Amino acid sequence: MDLSIVDLSAVPDGGTATDAYANTVTAAQQAEELGYSRFWVAEHHAMGDTLAGTTPEVLLGHLAAATDSIRLGSGAVLLNHYSPYKVAESFGTLDGLAPGRIDAGLGRANGSPAADRALGTDRRVDDPDEDHKENIEAVIAHLYDEYPDDHPYSDLEIPRSGAAPPVPWVLGSSPSSAAIAGELGLRYCFAAFIRPGFATQAFDAYREHFEASDSGTGLDEPTGMVAVNAIAAETDAAAARKRAVAEASFQRMARGVVGSTPSVETAIDELGGVPEPTPATLDPGEWPRAISGSPDTLAGLLDQLADRVGVEEVMLQQVVADHDDALRSHELLAEGVGIEPT
Repeated sequence: MDLSIVDLSAVPDGGTATDAYANTVTAAQQAEELGYSRFWVAEHHAMGDTLAGTTPEVLLGHLAAATDSIRLGSGAVLLNHYSPYKVAESFGTLDGLAPGRIDAGLGRANGSPAADRALGTDRRVDDPDEDHKENIEAVIAHLYDEYPDDHPYSDLEIPRSGAAPPVPWVLGSSPSSAAIAGELGLRYCFAAFIRPGFATQAFDAYREHFEASDSGTGLDEPTGMVAVNAIAAETDAAAARKRAVAEASFQRMARGVVGSTPSVETAIDELGGVPEPTPATLDPGEWPRAISGSPDTLAGLLDQLADRVGVEEVMLQQVVADHDDALRSHELLAEGVGIEPT
């Protein structure tokens, strides 16, 4: 199994965006040293005091200078907010900074009405799926220079490294996004930490709709990855204690409090106790929104979940208050899964 990481650039308690970005750089450098396959950064809006990851195309440029070999990408750039040409230019620039190791993770999401207005996003789209599909196709046409000669955009050029162009991924948390990825013959990453109950259904839709691509992306068969909220510690009990932060954050989101990250002690108090350790074997159809365990336990759990959706790569997302807990978790998971350090 291959492991990757998506980082939200959470602002630490009492800290600033500067601290958040420094933590993201440290995490990316550690991931590279441990042998993780890719490191992605997220895009969230209107929560800059808690989540500083607002502009992946900017942060990735900084990460390109701070790393040497790990693949870097967006998890995701929210395409409904932007011009496909501008997105392609951004990723072409990133390719120039980190030749041959850029992933263009393309997704969509609406934020608050005020944030969407500030971003100039039109929520009243007749067919959101068709609009999203067309935007993805446009990004790829720009990235791979695939507009026909008689197209108005055929003469538009973007920056290029001369190495392999950015690799497009469709990101989502629903069967509709999976179907779009399949129809376009693109790689697909499902965000199981958002809607785990749809994971199997989404990958079924992806494979059912998959058509081999004749684009420069060159994908002949379905290729997917599943993103999971997971935290490792030395023992199952210690890991469950750290997982309390994610569980309390999920409860807060259900109450409309988005983006906050309590301490372990506060989370346990809000939950009324330490969560039970994640069982080493999940029941059929059981897919918790967050899992935890020792390196061996968590490696087994990730194997189970990856097998259910037929993928060979898992992307890790974590909700932790202490950055050192995240780094230690990444280290333990690399050990448990057996990925090779660079």
